[in-house]
Amino acid sequence: MKRLFLLSAALFIMISLSGCGSKQEDYENSIQVYCLNQTETSIESHSEPLPQTSVGEQLKAVEEYLGAVPEKMQYKPPLSMGFNIRKATIDEGKLLLDLSKEYLDLSKTTEVLVRAALVRTFTQLEGIRFVGMTVDGEAFYDAAGEQVGLMNADLFINNDGNEINTYELTKVKLYFATDGGKLVAAYREKYYSTNTPLEKFIVDEIISGPSGQIEELKATVNPETKVINVTSNDGICYVNLDASFLTGIDGISMDQAVYSLVDSLTELSYVKKVQILINGEVPVAFSNSVFEKNPDIVTTLEDN
Repeated sequence: MKRLFLLSAALFIMISLSGCGSKQEDYENSIQVYCLNQTETSIESHSEPLPQTSVGEQLKAVEEYLGAVPEKMQYKPPLSMGFNIRKATIDEGKLLLDLSKEYLDLSKTTEVLVRAALVRTFTQLEGIRFVGMTVDGEAFYDAAGEQVGLMNADLFINNDGNEINTYELTKVKLYFATDGGKLVAAYREKYYSTNTPLEKFIVDEIISGPSGQIEELKATVNPETKVINVTSNDGICYVNLDASFLTGIDGISMDQAVYSLVDSLTELSYVKKVQILINGEVPVAFSNSVFEKNPDIVTTLEDN
C-alpha cells in the first residue's frame, strides 16, 4: 500500500536564529539546507540537525528550516519569500508540493533558484527521490512555457561544488557508444549554472555517462576522469583533462572516447574544432592535435 503523508497547509512559526532553524545537540544526523543569497543571484547551503523520526516529521522540520529568517540576514530562506506550501504529499519516492499562488509573483531568475533550493534540500530526505510542484492546485509552467515535471537534484547542475548561480535550462546533443565501435546521439535537457561554460557542462555530462533511458548506450569516458579546464577561442574548444582519460573503458575504443567529446562539443554553433589535452599537453598517442566532427563514426540504433 502506498505510504501517504498529508501535511498541514500552514507553515510552522518562523524562528529567528543564526541558521534556518534551531540547533539540538542530541541530533546525530544533519541536512544541508539551501537558501538564496541576499542579492538573489545564487543559492548556498548550511547544515541543520535532522531529527531521527519519521519522514513526515523530518519534512516538517525541514519546512521550518526553509522558512526561518536568520538574525544576521546573511541569506534568504525560500519559504520566507512571500509564498507557502499549501500541501505536501509523499507518495512512492515522490514529494508533491502544492504552493500558494504568490509563488507566481517571483521573478524568473529568483523562481528557478527557489525551485533549485527546494529540490536540493528535500531530496536529501530518505525515500524522497523526486519533487513535483503545482501552484494553487494547478500545473506549474516555467518561464519557457514548459510544464514543470518531477525534479531531482541532478537536474540542477552546480559549479564545481561552489555557489550555485542563476540557472538556465539547456538541451544538448551528446554522443555515447554503441556496438560496432560507433556513437549514437542522445539529447539531454537540464538546468545548469550560467557561471559554468556550456562547453564544460557538455564535457561533464559525457564523463557522467548515458542516463540509462536508452539501454543500448554505453559510457565512452573513464568516469574517474577529472576536468582541469575547458575553454573556447576562435572556434576551437580546448579540453584539458587529467591522465585518467587515457585509461579507457573495456570494449570502448579511444576513437569513441575522443569523438564522443568532439562530436558533442561541435554541436555548439561556435565550436568548429576540439583539441584534447592531458595535463596541458597533447598526448603522444594522438595522431591529430586538433579534431573536427566525425560523422562517419555516428550511427543510429535502427542501423545496428
